[in-house]
Amino acid sequence: MSGLRVVVLVVPRATWAPPGREPDEWRLAMAEDTYEVLAGLDLVEAAVAVVGGDDVAVERVAGVTWPGTQVFAVERAFDAVDQVGEAESVVLVAHDAPDLPGLLIGKLFRALGPADAAVCPASDGSLVAIGVKVPVADWLRDLAPGPDTTLAELDAAKPRRLAVGLAPGWHRLRALADIARLDPGLEGWDATRAFLSGRH
Repeated sequence: MSGLRVVVLVVPRATWAPPGREPDEWRLAMAEDTYEVLAGLDLVEAAVAVVGGDDVAVERVAGVTWPGTQVFAVERAFDAVDQVGEAESVVLVAHDAPDLPGLLIGKLFRALGPADAAVCPASDGSLVAIGVKVPVADWLRDLAPGPDTTLAELDAAKPRRLAVGLAPGWHRLRALADIARLDPGLEGWDATRAFLSGRH
């Protein structure tokens, strides 16, 4: 992957689901839709990092990706940066943003241009995505940020006078109330839509 820009879908352990639904299936539905957004981007390579996953978890997540996609297990989201090869920049993307506009990832790469890191903030204070340049700056490696790092934590860790690039924000589906943010009129997020309608 030398010289490439790489986007990595970060899939954590399943933690919640809408009432009466299975958390792992919910996690996979959201991951499938977010992956489809990333895999459809031009001029980037898509990979998937399963956080804390065993071989079975990796295999299940790999089942919703396109053939040839690199899918691997990591202990922490940030470890994925070292797993994707010799990329010039890597963007870690939260799995729970199934309706994410691909355009925001392009804007994130542009925001990364003059900075060590750039973020697409989530409405709850976490990160929809974080991009880093490779080789990774020491302060970023020490912090090892991922989607659940808050923007405040990132700002506190960065060296003084260093700017972190900022792309437009979006939302994540981290609680039941967040589902209301999905726009039924928008195309995409088919697996999540099917799951919520009981057709998954």
